[in-house]
Amino acid sequence: MLVSWNWLKELVDLSLDVQTVADRLTVTGNEIESITRPCGDLSGAIVAVVSSLYPHNSQSLSVAELDTGSGIRVCVTAATNLKEGDMVPYGPPGSVLADGSVLGERDFDGVISQGMMLSAQELGVPDIADEYGILRLPEDAPVGADVASYLKLDDRVLELSVTPNRGDMLSMRGIAREVAALFPEASLRDRDEPVSLGQPKWPVDFNGIYLEDDGCPVYALGMADKVKIGSSPLWARIRLALSGLRPVNNVVDATNMVMLALGQPLHAFDADRLPSPCISVRSAREGETFTTLDHKERALTSSDLVICSGQTSVALAGVMGGLNSEIEDGTSRIFLESASFDAARVGTTSRRLGIPSEASYRYARGVDVELPERALCMVMSLLSSWGCASVAPGAVVARRGGRDPISVTLTERKLHRIAMWSDMDQASSILDRLGMGLVSQKDGEMTFSVPSYRPDISIEEDLIEEITRIRGYDSIPSRIPGCDHGRGQIGPVSSSMRDLRCQAISRGYVEIVSYSFHSPRYRDILRLSDDPRGDMIPLKNPLSGELSMMRSTMVPGFIESLQRTLKSGWRSSVRLFEIGKVFSPDGSSTYERDRVAGMVYPGRDRRSPYGPGSFDDLLSVKADVEALALQRGRSFQFVQAREPFGHLGQTAHIVYDGAVVGFLSRLKPSVEKELDLEGPVYCFEFDLAPLVGEGNLSFSISSSYPPVYRDISLLAPMNTSVRQVMDGIREIAGPLLDSVALFDVYIGKGVPEGKRSLAFSMSYRSSEKTLQDEEVDGLHRQVRAGLESIGYVLR
Repeated sequence: MLVSWNWLKELVDLSLDVQTVADRLTVTGNEIESITRPCGDLSGAIVAVVSSLYPHNSQSLSVAELDTGSGIRVCVTAATNLKEGDMVPYGPPGSVLADGSVLGERDFDGVISQGMMLSAQELGVPDIADEYGILRLPEDAPVGADVASYLKLDDRVLELSVTPNRGDMLSMRGIAREVAALFPEASLRDRDEPVSLGQPKWPVDFNGIYLEDDGCPVYALGMADKVKIGSSPLWARIRLALSGLRPVNNVVDATNMVMLALGQPLHAFDADRLPSPCISVRSAREGETFTTLDHKERALTSSDLVICSGQTSVALAGVMGGLNSEIEDGTSRIFLESASFDAARVGTTSRRLGIPSEASYRYARGVDVELPERALCMVMSLLSSWGCASVAPGAVVARRGGRDPISVTLTERKLHRIAMWSDMDQASSILDRLGMGLVSQKDGEMTFSVPSYRPDISIEEDLIEEITRIRGYDSIPSRIPGCDHGRGQIGPVSSSMRDLRCQAISRGYVEIVSYSFHSPRYRDILRLSDDPRGDMIPLKNPLSGELSMMRSTMVPGFIESLQRTLKSGWRSSVRLFEIGKVFSPDGSSTYERDRVAGMVYPGRDRRSPYGPGSFDDLLSVKADVEALALQRGRSFQFVQAREPFGHLGQTAHIVYDGAVVGFLSRLKPSVEKELDLEGPVYCFEFDLAPLVGEGNLSFSISSSYPPVYRDISLLAPMNTSVRQVMDGIREIAGPLLDSVALFDVYIGKGVPEGKRSLAFSMSYRSSEKTLQDEEVDGLHRQVRAGLESIGYVLR
C-alpha cells in the first residue's frame, strides 16, 4: 500500500514529521518499508501561460513565448498539442527535472530556447499524461507558482506493508484512523457521518437485485446517465499515480479514488450492454466459463461467486469484470456496483485463476460490510463534481443476513497478567481512539463495542494486544519466565529426526524442505491413477493451480528440486533427503504420517578414473537406507516388489517387523524420459515411526573358539529372495550357525528356467568348545536335508 503523505495530512490534523510517523507505525505492527520522493529532484519549475505560438524556421519545431508573471521567456518545442492561452509547467534555466537533469539555454538555428516546457515524464509522473506532448495545466493555474507545490508533486510516499488481518489499513481512511490513535495530539479532520442514498429515481426500468448466495451480504447499485468518458481532473490523476494506480478514464479513476480513500472496491457496468435490467449474485456452476476484461476465458467452479444479469454472468465477484459489460468510449449510461463479498471465496478465486487485482487483494483481507453505501455515495459525488455524468438520485440496496454487533469484555486481572499494567481508564482511552466505544463497566471489567472495520478483534486478548501495541511493547516490564527446576529433554520424535539428519548428511546427502503440496499432474506422471496415493487431497485455498494437492508421497518435491538443480547447470551427482509429512484421506478427515525420503542422481558428467563402479546404483542407495535404520538401532528387510513409478526389477519394499513401511526404487525409464532426466534416478521413502525411540540393541562377548566353514549351493525359484533362503538356513541350523553369507549367484547354462543358483558360505561356532569336523558335518547334513524338504534342489 502506497501512502501519500500530503493526502494523509488532509485527513489527519498532525504536526509531526513523516519519519516520526513512519517509525511509530513500524513499531506498532504496520511496517513502513520505504519513504520515497516520486518526483525526485524536481525543483525550480513554475507555471507559465503561452502568450504567443508561431512556427520555427524548421518545419518540425514551434516557438512559444511564455508569460511567467515576471517576464517573457522563449522556448522552442516539438510538441504539437499546444495553443495560445494554454497553462504549462515551465523549467527556466537552472531548474532541475525529476531525473536530476539541470536545464539551461540552447540555440535552435538562431532562436535561443530558455529552458523548456515540461511533459509529465519530465515532472516524474508519466502516467498522468492524457495526451502526447507538453502537460497542460488547468486554466485557473496561478502564473508564476512553483509547479511542484501547485501540483503537490513535492509529496513523499510511504510504502506500507499490510498484514493479512488488517484489511482496514488498505485505505487512506483506515491509515488516518490508525495515526490518530497512535498520537493523542492528532485528530481526524472529518468524522464518519451516516449516509442515506434514498429510493432510486432512475430514468430506466430496473427489476431489482437478487442475492442467491450467502457470499454476498450487501449489494448496492447506483446509476449515472449522460456519461462522457474522458480524462479525470489533473489532481486526481496525480493522486492515483502517487498511490501506485495508473489513471485510465474518469469513470474508472473515480472508482479507484474511492477504493483508495475508503478501502471499498467498486465496479462500473455499461448499463446498455447488460442482458437484463436486473442483477443477481450466485455461485458459479461447475465447469461454467466466463470471459474477463483481460480477454481470457476462465473455467469456474462452484466456489466462485459471479454477478449475473438475467442468466448471463457479467463479473467475477470481487475479482474482475466481464468483457460483455466493459465501459467503452461510447458508453453513455452506467451502473455502479458497491458490495461486500466473502473474503475467503474471493481470495480463493483470485489465486486459483491467477488474477491478483487491487479489488481482490482488499476483499481477501476483509472489507468493512458497512462501507458499500458510503462508497457509492462518494463515487457518485465525484462523477457529478467532475462534470462527467448526470447522477441519478437514490440507489438499490439488497441485503442477505446482517452483521450482529460485536462486543468484547476487558478484565483488569487479565490485562495485568499479560501486559503487567492495569490502568483501566487509560486502556479505555486507548480503545476509544481506536474506535471501540465503552458499552458498560463494572468492578474490574469493561465491555467495548468493536467497529465493523475491525473484524480481527473478537476476544479479550485482541483488546489487550491493541492496548499494548498503542502504549508500546517496550512498556512491558522485562521478566524472567517462571519454570520448575529441572532439565529439559528433546522428545523422541525430534531426537530421532536429529539423528537421522546427522547420519544422512554424513553419507553425503543434502537436506531440502519442499512444499507439502504439488501439482495434480504428478498423479499421471507417477502413474498413481490406480494407486491409493493417487487419491490426493485438494487444497481449499491453494497458492496456485500448480500447488493445489497435498502430497501423498514426497517424490514430487524431489523431482522439482532435482530439475531446478540441473537447470542451473549442475553436472555432478545429487543426493537429497527430507523428513516431512505425507497426507491421505481418512474418511472425512486427513491422515498425516511422518516420512523419511531421499533421491539420488549419479549426475550428468559420469566420467571417472575409477570406472562406473564409483557411481551410485540401487545397492549403494540401499546401503544408505540400511545405515539410516542402523543409526536408530533397527534393521530393515528389502523384498522385491512393484511401484507404479518404479523400474521393474529395481524396486523393493522396505519391511520392518513384518510390515511394509516404505519403498526403494529406481524411476521407470519412461518416467525419467517424461521428466527430461537422463536416468538412472533412485528414490526411497519410509515411515519415521519405526525409528522413533531407542532401538533394542544387544551386545555379547565374541566366542574365543575358532569357526568351522562349510559351503552350500542350491537352486531356488527366481521369485524367492536371498533373505528367505538365508532365514531358512538359520532356522534349520540352529544356534551353532554363527553366520551365513551369499558369495555367488548364477543364471544360465545348466540351471533350469525360472530358477537361479545361489551359493552360501556358512560359519559354525560354539561359545563353549571347539567344534569337531564330525559334529559340523552332521549338522551340515541336517541343513542340506532340511533345505531339500522345503523344496530347494541341492547341488
